[in-house]
Amino acid sequence: MSAPQATRTTALHAGAWWLWALGLATAASRTTNPLLLGLLVGVAGYVVAARRTDAPWARSYGAFVKVGLVVLGIRLVFAFFLGSPIPGTHTLLTLPEVPLPDWAQGVRIGGRVTAEGMVFALYDGLKLAALLICVGAANALANPSRLLKSLPGALYEAGVAVVVAMTFAPNLIADVQRLRAARRLRGRPDRGVTALLQVGLPVLEGALERSVALAAAMDARGYGRSAQVPRAVRHTTSVLTLGGLLGICAGTYGLLGDTGAGYGLPLLLAGLAAALAGLRLGGRRSLRTRYRPERWGVRAWLVSGSGVAVAVLMIWANGYAPAALHPPAVPLTTPVLPLWPAGSVLLGLLPALVAPVPRAPERPRRAERAPSGTRAVRNGRDDGDDRVRGAGDLPGGGPHPPQHTKEPTP
Repeated sequence: MSAPQATRTTALHAGAWWLWALGLATAASRTTNPLLLGLLVGVAGYVVAARRTDAPWARSYGAFVKVGLVVLGIRLVFAFFLGSPIPGTHTLLTLPEVPLPDWAQGVRIGGRVTAEGMVFALYDGLKLAALLICVGAANALANPSRLLKSLPGALYEAGVAVVVAMTFAPNLIADVQRLRAARRLRGRPDRGVTALLQVGLPVLEGALERSVALAAAMDARGYGRSAQVPRAVRHTTSVLTLGGLLGICAGTYGLLGDTGAGYGLPLLLAGLAAALAGLRLGGRRSLRTRYRPERWGVRAWLVSGSGVAVAVLMIWANGYAPAALHPPAVPLTTPVLPLWPAGSVLLGLLPALVAPVPRAPERPRRAERAPSGTRAVRNGRDDGDDRVRGAGDLPGGGPHPPQHTKEPTP
């Protein structure tokens, strides 16, 4: 099945991208093998590179990668200076240890730095970095406004707040890049504290203008207006929604933990059912209509199913290959890449084949050279050059000097 060009009607549902990314994140939470974590990050990065658009929110993937690297570095620095709970026999170096009072038992600053403790911190930091990168892939691929249209009526107001918060940072980055490019064109410095302060005021002005325009648009569309429902329905909605969310949290914790796999799935399903029922009842208060509702087609099922399949297969792999998914730090061993878990991770590449292909950004046309005997026109404007350009023009751009011809004598 060949992927079509992404249009208004063929664009993939935003929820499918989130389910795919959350499936990869769940798989990353089930392993500490650096080879599998690197493979998960590579799968997410390849899909983002293949199906990312040129929208402002699509540029956030690089920021999530940088945040993941920063988190990994912080984890290693903490293990280096504050020690690690993993005992080790291979001492790398010994730092001066700061004496602490008796109430700070179990905490130390400095002391012996072991290779086993640093390897354990590396595995732990890689897992958290992979989780952040997978979530960043969803932010780069899913359109926040299209995702907002698919939310149930009970979550619409909270969804608007979340979408506004998610789109604030990409728009802010786009404004900063635009103003820095304008400063470079004017020959002004675009780096340093002084340039940052001079750019900050126009960026703040643009953010205020967008907030005023957004408030006017929301008021024109009737945002905040709600219908009257009976009190019993409101109480039932609150109980079902809160109880369902608590069940989802407890079930997710059971699935992600090593000892709660028995009660995790039933509790998660019961919580989902209660939460959906509560959201269904709560949607009666929302007075809104949907123009061109988002469709969940076959491609959305394939994309979301690939992420769910990666998560399910990785959870199942913990039962028959726990040592391969969690290489021990004590004693130090070289991690190996297990065959079947690695094959299940590669299922996450399916969106790069079935998801609609985004449109390529349009490039500005190059200015065509004006024909001989006319004035040069570039980008729809007359450049004011009154020189007559002909085939005999000099290489420097100027016309040939007039040649004096000898008049025939009578």
